[in-house]
Amino acid sequence: MRPGPDTVPRATYRIQFNHECTLAQARALVPYLHELGVSHIYASPLLKAVPGSMHGYDICDFHQLNPEVGTPADFAALHDELARHKMGLVLDVVPNHMGIDGQNNQWWWDVLKSGAASRYAGCFDIDWLAADPRLRGKVAMPVLGERYHEAITKGNLRLAEKDGVVTLLTGGQTLPVSPESMAALRKQGPLEKAIAEINGSPKALDDFVQKQHYLLMFWRNAPSMLNYRRFFTISSLAGIRIEEEWVLNEAFSLVKEWLAKGWVNGLRVDHADGLRHPEQFLRRLREMAPAAWIVLEKILEPGEPLNPHWPVDGTTGYDFLHVLNGVFIDPEGEKPLSDFYAEFTGETLDYPALVRVKKQLVIREQLAAESTRLTDLLVQIAARHWECRDCTRAELDAAWTELAVCLPVYRTYTGASDDPEVSKRDARLIRAVAAAAREQRPGLPPALFDFLEDLLLLRRRGELEDDFALRFQQLTGPVMAKAVEDTAFYCYARFAALNEVGGDPHRFGLSLAGFHQWCERQQRLWPNSMAASSTHDTKWGGDARARLALLSERPREWAEAVRRWSRMLEPRRTGQWPDRRSEYLFYQALAGAWPLSKERALAYMEKAAREGKEHTCWEQPAQDFEAALQRFVSEAMEDGRFMADVERFITPLLDLGWVNSLAQTIVKLTATGVPDIYQGAELWDLNLTDPDNRRTIDFAPRRQILAEARGLSAEEAWRRRESGLPKAWLIWKSLAAREHYPSLFSEGAYEPLPVSGAGASHVLAFMRGGGAITVAPRLIGAGLEDWGDTKVELPAGRWKNVLTDTAAVSGMMKVLTARFPVALLAREEES
Repeated sequence: MRPGPDTVPRATYRIQFNHECTLAQARALVPYLHELGVSHIYASPLLKAVPGSMHGYDICDFHQLNPEVGTPADFAALHDELARHKMGLVLDVVPNHMGIDGQNNQWWWDVLKSGAASRYAGCFDIDWLAADPRLRGKVAMPVLGERYHEAITKGNLRLAEKDGVVTLLTGGQTLPVSPESMAALRKQGPLEKAIAEINGSPKALDDFVQKQHYLLMFWRNAPSMLNYRRFFTISSLAGIRIEEEWVLNEAFSLVKEWLAKGWVNGLRVDHADGLRHPEQFLRRLREMAPAAWIVLEKILEPGEPLNPHWPVDGTTGYDFLHVLNGVFIDPEGEKPLSDFYAEFTGETLDYPALVRVKKQLVIREQLAAESTRLTDLLVQIAARHWECRDCTRAELDAAWTELAVCLPVYRTYTGASDDPEVSKRDARLIRAVAAAAREQRPGLPPALFDFLEDLLLLRRRGELEDDFALRFQQLTGPVMAKAVEDTAFYCYARFAALNEVGGDPHRFGLSLAGFHQWCERQQRLWPNSMAASSTHDTKWGGDARARLALLSERPREWAEAVRRWSRMLEPRRTGQWPDRRSEYLFYQALAGAWPLSKERALAYMEKAAREGKEHTCWEQPAQDFEAALQRFVSEAMEDGRFMADVERFITPLLDLGWVNSLAQTIVKLTATGVPDIYQGAELWDLNLTDPDNRRTIDFAPRRQILAEARGLSAEEAWRRRESGLPKAWLIWKSLAAREHYPSLFSEGAYEPLPVSGAGASHVLAFMRGGGAITVAPRLIGAGLEDWGDTKVELPAGRWKNVLTDTAAVSGMMKVLTARFPVALLAREEES
């Protein structure tokens, strides 16, 4: 079941709520967003998060509104203000994990206090029977800032008492004491005296700590010793078992209440691929919210379909972002840019091989605990099946790991889906992956891969066998995300505009025909999916990416500039550091985000280097490398001669980049799906990856710019392009058209329009519902001052350009774009 068109947003506006952006502030924004033309605020998670959270994905209490964003009265007031403007709210929900820092998560606190006997023990995915004897019946707690013995001997681990409640303190962490330990303490006499005696003796303190239901450890041991499922590699986010109906009911009790009240009209589901049974969860969610618009955060690899039987309206739009980005990249630039990248960095361009290496790294190091759990399971399974009973642990580990490395998508859904077509598709994929794994690891017994193929296809059934198949599928998503998005993307800097969530840096550009085919199919299958160009997780702001796309059309000029800049900055290097790839990425960041402050550049380059995990990393930063990188970037941005040269190169790209941005904006607003505007991106969005793209937004200038824009003509708006006004003006105009002609864009077919003339390949033109036409230039990096005979073949009838309020008769590009870089035509009704 999917909602009717009346419940689907016209356009959403994403807001990142936190203590700096509250419900009261959002309420004050409603009139502005209404004027802009959006129909729904798209809110980051609003349930109580760990104090100080800037994103809200670390929910610690499913039963409370986050007090840092406001009170229930504030939420009610926001709803009332939205209702007055006939607007709604889409809420980001988090079914996969919880934040477990401190005492804020009472479920987790109770588990630490009572262990497997806790009523909430079944809420979390904890291995109470871990192979490591130290962890049996306990929860791993990697919260120590030093080794356990050091914490005890230095006095950094101690008991404390307040109001008769005894806790264990270490650094900034407070941990509960088991009921059994409390009873034993009280038998020793006055609590104060008993605590003092224990704190005064390392052995007594160790004896006391070992009787708790958790095992304290150095935080750096988390990747290899954890015994609970977490979100990716974040130990402070513990996975929950939403597949248990009582957990779902608890976790969504307040959201269900908000849905019933009408305070929430749509849902964005975070990281559903991490769930044991995604389809089961989505069906239960749809039963809970039968009329809601529901979109799914699902990273679809190129060519991968979304399950058409899932009861959702589509994805959060990374698939759209990928094709939108691709159609503005010139494939002719691939060879010269590749050749120069190899020349400048000295690196090969084998991206698939890089991904293999990074997946192996992530499995071996960052997800070592999760990998060990799978291998432990497989060892137990092997003992029950004669075909692989004599396989060694090392062989079993290497075999399943190779399958995960060879998997080209985030996960499969065998046993986690009721759809037979999904099962057939997954079966084909798993067989292909097993064949690839056999080729990659010829030294392993072929029969072992046959056995694993059977396990993953659920041909070998049993409690352990099923558990292995489902856990394998839950793990491959984090492997892909951490290895590709958060590692390989920072190690493959050939053309960073391609390094985007849901994309493939190895695939260079998309043809007009390919774009049209994708949109036609999307409109047919998922007409209400979200269409995004920037999110809180994208690697580049949409307009930075649009400007970088121009480099694909000017590869030789770009190469000359980089060679020149590198010569200028050679004295700023410290020996061999920074490496040439980091240097090359720095130049692309300057080109995409110009003007870029030194502080933002330093933060971006530090993150890029640590994420790449080649010369430094988050866990153990390499001081020499990072100091050299910081020196290079700092001195480069203080070098007047260098910065002036960068500005000379980028200045001719500014107007062209803005045209690209407007073209991508109007395509997003009119092509297919529900367009989303990321907070602040109604003006030029030149952000870098988070936390750069999560900075607090100043809405005062945006309000002023929109107020001014609404009184301007197309020509006047374009003249104000340095401020970003043309983008806000275009959004306002286009969303007004969507409101005036709702059925054309929500239900109308997507139809490519033929273009003739010398510049035909530079025009993206399509019609929606037979009554609205979008015309946008593309691949304009070489400049298109005169469109000559280039013409969009308009269907019969009278057409009006709603951006310029003029008749569109001939369809000549030089006329359609004379007053504004893009055009939006509407069929005039016959009088």
